[in-house]
Amino acid sequence: MSSGGLELAVVFLLAAVIAVPVFRRFGLGAVLGYLAAGVVLGPFGLRVIRNAEPVLAASEIGVVMMLFVIGLELSPSRLKVMRRPVFGAGGLQMLVSGVVLGLLATLAGFGWKAALVIGLGLALSSTAVGLQLLSERKALSSEHGRLAFAILLFQDLCAIPLLAAIPLLGQAAHAEGGLGWETVVKALVAISALVFGGRFLLRHLFRFVARSLMPEVFTGAALLVVLGAALLMQGAGLSAGLGAFLAGVLLADSEFRHELEAQIEPFKGLLLGLFFMAVGMSVDLKLVVAEPVLIELMVLALMAVKFAILVAVGIGPGRLSRRDALQLGSVLAVGGEFAFVVFSEGVKAGLLEDVMRDRLVAAVGVSMALTPLLMMAVARVLRGHPVVRPPRDVTPPPEDGHPEVLIAGFGRFGQIIARLLVAQKVPFIAIEHSAEQVDFMRRFGNPLFYGDPARPELLRSAGAEHVKVFVIAIDDPAGSLETVRVIRRLYPKAKVFARARDRRHAWQLMDLGAHGLREMLYSSLKLGEDVLVALGIPADIAHDHAQRFLALDERLLEAQYRVHDDEDAVLQASTLARRELEQLFDADQGEGVLGGIAGRRKPRDGA
Repeated sequence: MSSGGLELAVVFLLAAVIAVPVFRRFGLGAVLGYLAAGVVLGPFGLRVIRNAEPVLAASEIGVVMMLFVIGLELSPSRLKVMRRPVFGAGGLQMLVSGVVLGLLATLAGFGWKAALVIGLGLALSSTAVGLQLLSERKALSSEHGRLAFAILLFQDLCAIPLLAAIPLLGQAAHAEGGLGWETVVKALVAISALVFGGRFLLRHLFRFVARSLMPEVFTGAALLVVLGAALLMQGAGLSAGLGAFLAGVLLADSEFRHELEAQIEPFKGLLLGLFFMAVGMSVDLKLVVAEPVLIELMVLALMAVKFAILVAVGIGPGRLSRRDALQLGSVLAVGGEFAFVVFSEGVKAGLLEDVMRDRLVAAVGVSMALTPLLMMAVARVLRGHPVVRPPRDVTPPPEDGHPEVLIAGFGRFGQIIARLLVAQKVPFIAIEHSAEQVDFMRRFGNPLFYGDPARPELLRSAGAEHVKVFVIAIDDPAGSLETVRVIRRLYPKAKVFARARDRRHAWQLMDLGAHGLREMLYSSLKLGEDVLVALGIPADIAHDHAQRFLALDERLLEAQYRVHDDEDAVLQASTLARRELEQLFDADQGEGVLGGIAGRRKPRDGA
C-alpha cells in the first residue's frame, strides 16, 4: 500500500482504536501501543505502509507542538518555586546519568560526539509513562511523586538545548574547519529575533485575534505562532522544536496560556501519536529479532544504571527515605519518548547510523514495557518491609498549579469574590471570555486567563481537577448554565456557586445541583435596610426586618422551585411579572397561595 493521505489516516485511526486501548488496558501506556502498531504495519512488518519517510516528516509537527506545550507550563514563577528539586536533584541525575551512559557508549567504540548524544538521550526518562503510572497509583502528591515531577521537568528543559545542539554537532563533525562562525551567528540572531520579537508582538497578536470572538481564528493564530517559530529556527540550522519551546515560554505568563494549551492539545496528541507510529515503522524488526541478546544487554544496562543513580539522588539532594528513593528509581529508570526524537536528530546530523538508532529505539521501547513490572516488583518488596516514619517537612506543590477556587467570569461580581480570596490568601484562578477585560485586570496582578470556561479542555488545562469550589460569575444566563453543565459532567462532586439573574435562573441552577445566588437580592436588601434607618427606625429593628424578609424570600424561592416545572402552576403563578410581584407582596402579608405554602415550611439550614 502506498503512503497516501487516506491510507495514513486509516492506519493511524486503526492504531488509536485498537492498539492503544489494548496496551493501556495492560498498563503499558499509549506510547507503546503506537510503537507496536507502527512496527506491525510498517515496511519491516506487514508492509501496509511501505515508505515511512513521509509519515515521519509529517509527524514531526507533533513533537514541535509537544515542546510548545511544555514551554507554556514552564513559567519563571513556577520554576522559582521548584528551583531546588528541579535544578538540584534533576540536574545531578541528568549529569551523572549522561556521563555514565556516555562512557559506556565510548567503551562500545563510539566517538565522543555520538557517545554524548547516546548518553544524554538515554538519560532522559519518559514523562508520559512516568506521570501516567504515578497518576494511576495516586502517587503524584507523594514525596517521590513530587521529586519525580521535578526531575522530569529538568529533563524536559535539557532536551531543548540538546535538540538544538545536535545539528550543530553534526555540522562540526562534517566540516573540515569545524563549526563556522557564520552558523553560530545565524543561530544566535534567529534566537534573539524570536525572543525579543515574540516578547513584544505575540501578546498583541492574540489580543487582536481574541477580539474577533471567532474560535477558529484563534486556533489558526496559535498554529501560526507554533509553526512559524519552528520554521524560523529550522531556517537557522537549529531544531524546529527549539522555536516552538521558546514561543511557549514567552507566552507562559500571558493571559492566553490556558486557552492556547487547550487549542493545541488535540493537534499535539494526534500528531505525537503519529510520530510514535512513524518511529515504530522505521524500526528494522528483523534486525532486532536477529540480535535479542544485544538488545537485552542494552536494556539491562540502561535500567540498572539509571535505577542506581536515581536512588542515590533521591536519598542525597532529594532528601527522600530509602523506600521513597526506591520507588523513585522504579518510576524513572525507563527510557524516554524524547530519546526517539534525539536519536532521529542524531541520524539526520550524521552522528548515528540507522542500525544503531533502531537498536537504541528498541531498547528504550522495551524499557517502557518493563517499567510497570519494575514498579510492581519494588512495591511488593516494600510491602514486605513496612516502616513507620515520622512526618517531616516537604516542599509544597506550586500554587499556580493547584488553585482551590476557579472563578468563571471576572466582571464586577467576580472581582469582589476575588478580592475576598486574595485577602485570605486563598489561591484561585479566573477565566474571562472578554479579551479587553483580561487585558485590563491583569495589570493589577490578577491570575486571570482568556478563554471560554465552558470548554472542557480549558478547564483541564487550568487545573480544575484540584479546584475545591467553582464560582460561576458570568452575567449571561445561557453561558452560566452551559458552564455549570460542563463542570457538573466533568466534576460531579464539586461545589458550585453561581450568579443568578433572577428567580427562574436560580431554579435552573438548582436543577443542575448548583447553589444559585440572585445578584440583586442582597444589595437591594441592604439598601432597603438603610432606607428604614433613614426613616427613623432603629438600626437593630431594621436589620431584624431585613433578615426576616430574607428568610421569607428563601422559603418562597424553595416553594416556587417545587412547582416551577409544572406547566399549569407556572402559568398560574409566574406567567406575568406583575402577577408574580403581586403574589410576592401578598406573601409578605401571609396571604395568597404562595403565602400559605411558605408559611407551612421551615427555613432551609443556613438561610
